[in-house]
Amino acid sequence: MKMMTAIIKPFKLDDVREALQQVGIAGMTVEEVKGYGRQKGHTELYRGAEYLVEFQPKVKIQIAVSDGQLDAAIDAVCKAAATGKIGDGKIFVAPLEQGIRIRTGETGEDAL
Repeated sequence: MKMMTAIIKPFKLDDVREALQQVGIAGMTVEEVKGYGRQKGHTELYRGAEYLVEFQPKVKIQIAVSDGQLDAAIDAVCKAAATGKIGDGKIFVAPLEQGIRIRTGETGEDAL
């Protein structure tokens, strides 16, 4: 099993969710986060004063997937989240030692 973490633009969340559902992934955890990278910041005007916004709003998605679903999940997120512009996001994959469904006690891939 793998833990896939994707950082994407907020307005692409629904597209990514739908793409993941189409490849058979039914659950995910979503957090609103802020990030700083190559996209850098931008200046905004508030009450006549200009200020720099360095951290951009992003959405962090975490998905536990079986090894067999990993490539399909990565492909679905890449296609659905892409705008072709800087700041589209990143995907990180890490090994997941164990998963347990609390309600039934199922473990491993059965818990997914």
